[in-house]
Amino acid sequence: MTRDERIAENLGLVHACANRFRNRGMEYDDLFSAGCIGLCKAADGFDEALGFAFSTYAVPAILGEIRRLFRDGGAVKVSRTLKERARAAQKVQETLATALDRAPTVCEIAEQLGVSEFEAAELLNIAKPPISLTEFDEDGERQTDIPVPSGEEEIQTRLALDAVLGALPETDRRLIELRYYKGLTQVKTAEALGLSQVQVSRRERAILLEMRKRLTG
Repeated sequence: MTRDERIAENLGLVHACANRFRNRGMEYDDLFSAGCIGLCKAADGFDEALGFAFSTYAVPAILGEIRRLFRDGGAVKVSRTLKERARAAQKVQETLATALDRAPTVCEIAEQLGVSEFEAAELLNIAKPPISLTEFDEDGERQTDIPVPSGEEEIQTRLALDAVLGALPETDRRLIELRYYKGLTQVKTAEALGLSQVQVSRRERAILLEMRKRLTG
């Protein structure tokens, strides 16, 4: 398979990864474009001799480029109007702190701004400097790292499993789908496939062994 063919056949991986980052402040087209860069890099560096599926190699590269997009461009877009209102809220907060000789409450700030407490809290949050999710900044200084589950491992496992399942012969694929996706018993699966329960049992063990080998290399 040529490089271009491999890229064309695996664009679905890019869509699958990009979809996980929808509604996080980035346009989908930007997410998809970044993912395509990762896919191209994966196609350039992939070595079939290593013995594992291309999807297993490509998904981390795709996710890496999408994460880079967020690091470089920022995931949160705040309008100019909101920024100005946030700065005003921050100024009111500072003025009240000086006048009261203590930190003002959200209620007091909201009263000065003529807005609800919820809106005042929202404006104050916008006024706070953004927290970096990267480990180091451009000068090599350590930044705040927020420990949140990325879901990468789950995505990679699911995509790799889908790739291995898709490579199975039709009957084997259907057997696994009936048993593990639809939850049918071996007896019901045997009836659906026109096989005996013993045949399903033996074939199922063989298929699972083969899938495990492909997934673990």
